[in-house]
Amino acid sequence: MRNFDLSPLYRATVGFDRVADMMDRALTSDLAQPTYPPYNIEKTDENAYRISIAVAGFGSDELTVELKDGALIVTGRKAEDDSGRTYLHRGIATRAFERRFALADHVKVTGATHEDGMLHLDLVREVPEALKPRRIEIAGPTKSEAKQVETVDA
Repeated sequence: MRNFDLSPLYRATVGFDRVADMMDRALTSDLAQPTYPPYNIEKTDENAYRISIAVAGFGSDELTVELKDGALIVTGRKAEDDSGRTYLHRGIATRAFERRFALADHVKVTGATHEDGMLHLDLVREVPEALKPRRIEIAGPTKSEAKQVETVDA
Protein backbone atom coordinates (compact mmCIF):
# COMPACT_ATOMS: atom_id res chain seq x y z
CA MET A 1 0.00 0.00 0.00
CA ARG A 2 1.30 3.44 -0.91
CA ASN A 3 1.41 6.26 1.60
CA PHE A 4 0.81 9.78 0.39
CA ASP A 5 1.94 12.84 2.29
CA LEU A 6 -0.91 15.37 2.26
CA SER A 7 0.98 18.05 4.23
CA PRO A 8 1.56 20.20 1.09
CA LEU A 9 -2.20 20.28 0.67
CA TYR A 10 -2.67 21.45 4.26
CA ARG A 11 -0.16 24.29 3.98
CA ALA A 12 -1.32 25.50 0.55
CA THR A 13 -5.08 25.52 1.11
CA VAL A 14 -7.56 26.86 3.61
CA GLY A 15 -10.85 25.17 4.47
CA PHE A 16 -10.21 21.87 2.69
CA ASP A 17 -9.61 19.90 5.88
CA ARG A 18 -12.62 17.67 5.31
CA VAL A 19 -11.55 16.78 1.76
CA ALA A 20 -8.00 16.04 2.87
CA ASP A 21 -9.24 13.89 5.75
CA MET A 22 -11.54 11.98 3.39
CA MET A 23 -8.67 11.36 0.95
CA ASP A 24 -6.44 10.27 3.81
CA ARG A 25 -9.07 7.79 5.05
CA ALA A 26 -9.65 6.43 1.54
CA LEU A 27 -5.94 5.95 0.88
CA THR A 28 -5.14 4.35 4.22
CA SER A 29 -8.18 2.12 4.60
CA ASP A 30 -7.79 -1.64 4.52
CA LEU A 31 -7.93 -3.34 1.17
CA ALA A 32 -10.48 -5.79 2.56
CA GLN A 33 -13.53 -3.55 2.27
CA PRO A 34 -16.86 -5.22 3.01
CA THR A 35 -18.69 -6.33 -0.12
CA TYR A 36 -22.04 -7.05 1.53
CA PRO A 37 -24.55 -5.88 0.56
CA PRO A 38 -23.74 -5.15 -3.07
CA TYR A 39 -24.69 -1.70 -4.35
CA ASN A 40 -24.69 0.56 -7.41
CA ILE A 41 -24.14 4.30 -7.60
CA GLU A 42 -25.49 5.94 -10.73
CA LYS A 43 -25.72 9.49 -12.01
CA THR A 44 -29.29 10.08 -13.12
CA ASP A 45 -29.01 13.75 -14.08
CA GLU A 46 -26.54 16.64 -14.05
CA ASN A 47 -26.98 17.07 -10.28
CA ALA A 48 -28.86 13.89 -9.32
CA TYR A 49 -27.66 10.49 -8.15
CA ARG A 50 -29.14 7.17 -7.08
CA ILE A 51 -27.67 4.57 -4.77
CA SER A 52 -29.27 1.13 -5.14
CA ILE A 53 -28.50 -1.48 -2.49
CA ALA A 54 -29.47 -5.15 -2.80
CA VAL A 55 -31.23 -5.95 0.50
CA ALA A 56 -33.00 -9.22 -0.31
CA GLY A 57 -34.62 -10.74 2.76
CA PHE A 58 -34.91 -7.44 4.67
CA GLY A 59 -38.18 -5.66 5.28
CA SER A 60 -38.52 -1.87 5.33
CA ASP A 61 -38.83 -1.95 9.12
CA GLU A 62 -35.44 -3.73 9.39
CA LEU A 63 -33.56 -1.04 7.43
CA THR A 64 -32.37 2.33 8.70
CA VAL A 65 -31.09 5.27 6.65
CA GLU A 66 -29.49 8.19 8.47
CA LEU A 67 -27.33 11.24 7.77
CA LYS A 68 -24.55 11.90 10.26
CA ASP A 69 -21.42 14.06 10.01
CA GLY A 70 -21.53 14.34 6.22
CA ALA A 71 -22.05 10.61 5.74
CA LEU A 72 -25.04 8.59 4.63
CA ILE A 73 -25.29 5.49 6.81
CA VAL A 74 -27.47 2.54 5.81
CA THR A 75 -27.92 -0.26 8.34
CA GLY A 76 -29.82 -3.49 8.24
CA ARG A 77 -30.68 -5.60 11.28
CA LYS A 78 -32.71 -8.74 10.70
CA ALA A 79 -35.21 -9.68 13.38
CA GLU A 80 -34.64 -13.07 15.00
CA ASP A 81 -36.38 -15.88 13.16
CA ASP A 82 -38.44 -17.87 15.66
CA SER A 83 -40.11 -20.09 13.05
CA GLY A 84 -37.80 -23.05 13.75
CA ARG A 85 -37.08 -23.63 10.06
CA THR A 86 -34.42 -26.12 9.03
CA TYR A 87 -32.45 -24.94 6.01
CA LEU A 88 -30.69 -27.41 3.75
CA HIS A 89 -29.00 -24.49 1.99
CA ARG A 90 -29.14 -20.84 3.04
CA GLY A 91 -27.91 -18.68 0.14
CA ILE A 92 -29.81 -15.50 0.95
CA ALA A 93 -27.62 -13.60 3.37
CA THR A 94 -29.55 -11.79 6.05
CA ARG A 95 -26.66 -10.84 8.30
CA ALA A 96 -26.56 -7.41 9.84
CA PHE A 97 -24.70 -4.75 7.88
CA GLU A 98 -23.70 -1.12 7.93
CA ARG A 99 -22.75 0.66 4.72
CA ARG A 100 -21.36 4.24 4.75
CA PHE A 101 -21.23 6.73 1.89
CA ALA A 102 -19.36 10.03 2.24
CA LEU A 103 -21.43 12.86 0.79
CA ALA A 104 -20.04 15.98 -0.81
CA ASP A 105 -21.11 19.39 0.41
CA HIS A 106 -24.63 20.41 -0.65
CA VAL A 107 -25.72 16.83 -1.49
CA LYS A 108 -29.12 16.08 -0.01
CA VAL A 109 -31.08 12.83 0.22
CA THR A 110 -34.44 13.43 -1.43
CA GLY A 111 -36.04 10.04 -0.97
CA ALA A 112 -35.74 6.35 -0.18
CA THR A 113 -37.80 3.50 -1.60
CA HIS A 114 -37.72 -0.23 -0.87
CA GLU A 115 -39.10 -2.50 -3.57
CA ASP A 116 -38.31 -5.92 -5.02
CA GLY A 117 -35.40 -6.52 -2.64
CA MET A 118 -33.71 -3.23 -3.55
CA LEU A 119 -33.30 -0.10 -1.45
CA HIS A 120 -33.09 2.99 -3.67
CA LEU A 121 -31.73 6.24 -2.25
CA ASP A 122 -32.16 9.36 -4.39
CA LEU A 123 -29.75 12.24 -3.90
CA VAL A 124 -29.46 15.70 -5.40
CA ARG A 125 -26.71 18.30 -5.31
CA GLU A 126 -28.21 21.71 -4.54
CA VAL A 127 -25.58 24.42 -4.89
CA PRO A 128 -26.69 27.60 -3.08
CA GLU A 129 -27.08 30.75 -5.19
CA ALA A 130 -24.19 32.37 -3.33
CA LEU A 131 -21.82 29.63 -4.59
CA LYS A 132 -22.98 29.57 -8.21
CA PRO A 133 -20.81 31.36 -10.77
CA ARG A 134 -21.94 34.90 -11.48
CA ARG A 135 -20.80 37.63 -13.80
CA ILE A 136 -19.31 40.75 -12.25
CA GLU A 137 -19.97 44.00 -14.08
CA ILE A 138 -16.91 46.17 -14.62
CA ALA A 139 -17.42 49.83 -13.81
CA GLY A 140 -15.93 52.43 -16.12
CA PRO A 141 -16.86 54.52 -19.11
CA THR A 142 -18.62 52.78 -21.97
CA LYS A 143 -17.17 52.91 -25.50
CA SER A 144 -19.40 55.82 -26.51
CA GLU A 145 -18.49 57.75 -23.36
CA ALA A 146 -14.79 57.07 -23.99
CA LYS A 147 -15.11 58.49 -27.58
CA GLN A 148 -16.75 61.64 -26.22
CA VAL A 149 -13.92 62.13 -23.72
CA GLU A 150 -11.31 61.73 -26.53
CA THR A 151 -12.98 64.34 -28.79
CA VAL A 152 -13.30 66.85 -25.94
CA ASP A 153 -9.62 66.46 -25.04
CA ALA A 154 -8.48 66.96 -28.66
